[in-house]
Amino acid sequence: MANKIIIDVFKEKKAEEFTAALASPDSKAGSGIAAAYTAAMGNALIERVAKSCLENDKENERLNYIVRNAEILRSYMVNLIDENIKAKRPISRARKEGGAREIEASIQTASCIEAEIVNMAKPALEFIEELCALCAEEDKNMLLEAAELIMASCRVSRSVILSFAALSTDDTYRYVTRRENEIFMAEREELYASISAKLK
Repeated sequence: MANKIIIDVFKEKKAEEFTAALASPDSKAGSGIAAAYTAAMGNALIERVAKSCLENDKENERLNYIVRNAEILRSYMVNLIDENIKAKRPISRARKEGGAREIEASIQTASCIEAEIVNMAKPALEFIEELCALCAEEDKNMLLEAAELIMASCRVSRSVILSFAALSTDDTYRYVTRRENEIFMAEREELYASISAKLK
């Protein structure tokens, strides 16, 4: 009789199961899925504020655009939770069964989802900055909290990316990865600072 294959779908787990999986040393879940979940929550708050704005300005095409795209980003980040698990499989296998060559070959794949989280944080923060001038006073705190969640997802993702890059034996790859992430994070920190100045 063949063994039954159990496929864990992390995006469908309840909060208790999800966090319990993160807490288990034997789990496939890691900080990357937490970053994706955090980014999804940040985008959910953006979507919520944009929808509130739209209630008072139903014909505003730009608000409609932000609502649609915040919803897409939220859903995309939820899907990245399980894509993150898949992306880690080659490097997990290489670290158990392979050698330095196999590990090297799987480093970029291992951190590709975190790279996407950092990448997609920029449009999310740009939406927040735009909503600063459009939202009601009572929604400003929520916008700031959305920015905090987006930045937290970026910072965790950067940490994961650099931890995998550190496994590489290629000095140039390690340097380029570190420098790229410094540039990406500087751009996002600048947006975050602009948002904070407008909302605090």
